[in-house]
Amino acid sequence: MIMKKVFVSGCYDMLHSGHVAFFKEASEYGELHVGIGSDSTISGLKGRPTINSDQERLYMVKSIRYVSDAQINSGNGILDFEEDLKLLQPDRFIVNEDGHSPAKEALCRELGIEYIILRRVPEAGLPTRSTTAIRSGDNCLLPYRLDLAGTWIDQPFVSAIHPGWALTISLEPIIEYNERSGMSTSTRNAAKNLWPYQLPLAKPEKLAEMLFRFENKPGNELISGAQDAIGICVPGLARHHYAGEYWPDIIEKVYDENILTWLEAHLYLVTLWPRPDGTDLLINKDVTKEKIIRLTTAADDCWDAILNRDLPAFGKAVHESFEAQVSMFPNMVNEKIYNVINLYKEQALGWKLSGAGAGGYLALVSEKPIRNAMKLKIRRWTV
Repeated sequence: MIMKKVFVSGCYDMLHSGHVAFFKEASEYGELHVGIGSDSTISGLKGRPTINSDQERLYMVKSIRYVSDAQINSGNGILDFEEDLKLLQPDRFIVNEDGHSPAKEALCRELGIEYIILRRVPEAGLPTRSTTAIRSGDNCLLPYRLDLAGTWIDQPFVSAIHPGWALTISLEPIIEYNERSGMSTSTRNAAKNLWPYQLPLAKPEKLAEMLFRFENKPGNELISGAQDAIGICVPGLARHHYAGEYWPDIIEKVYDENILTWLEAHLYLVTLWPRPDGTDLLINKDVTKEKIIRLTTAADDCWDAILNRDLPAFGKAVHESFEAQVSMFPNMVNEKIYNVINLYKEQALGWKLSGAGAGGYLALVSEKPIRNAMKLKIRRWTV
């Protein structure tokens, strides 16, 4: 009997028991071949150097008894293994839940490879392990942010035409979100220069203003929107009002545990791909007062729906805000993105792209858990 050939791919930096448990389970499906992300790939996706070089990681992975063979993936980006997959021609491609991406699934479908998603289950008697959790023990605990509605209103060329609110939530770094993916990683990287490990104990609005001014130095041609700094520094749910200036004139916050728990129960993220280099979201823009009013009305509706914990209204408002954004900035989306959205339309009440779009993460509002989508953890206010 010929044994089926199985392929898995990942970073495998700071090798731990969770990796070994994954290899063990994957090897039960056949002869296990492991693709390892190169140092340059991981630097591009995560915006940081690896702890162990790709040659060290290759050496360690090859030493694990469940692994038949391993190699450094020859490509770059989220599908850095594509050419290697075509050469290897495995029968099965296996990922963990947090490694699932519709792009990976589509590639396997195209190549006739069975695509299998495993639950992340630790070996009996051992704790759950992840590289992000291990890194957080002595590394950066700075939050990320996810925008919920009103994106682009923090740009003066938009809010000067008609004012309105942007809504953000501050996220605990339970996973390491990809660079250029709409989770405010560039502003977070700037924050590391001020506070390398975590935010100091100070008034969140003051920290946000410090970060905004630090990132946007005099003479900068491109000004990062204030919602990025506010979303990182202000915990919980926040909305901020813009009226033709870079900094908002009002910031409102919600720390109510019932509301934050409700949001966590109904928000999911699906990994797409980092925004391609050279993407210009301002080309073909069509910013009109009518479209901005549509955007700001959706943001108002979103805020009210969250405070009332009205799930259908929340999903509708998130979707309406997204459609308003796309009507003004059509380069936020493309056929690939719409193909992924179509996969979730029947399950979700609303959807949007993280940040300015063109890739990143697909955020979904849903009444029930969405299989193989990631949960998120909203940062709480502590004193």
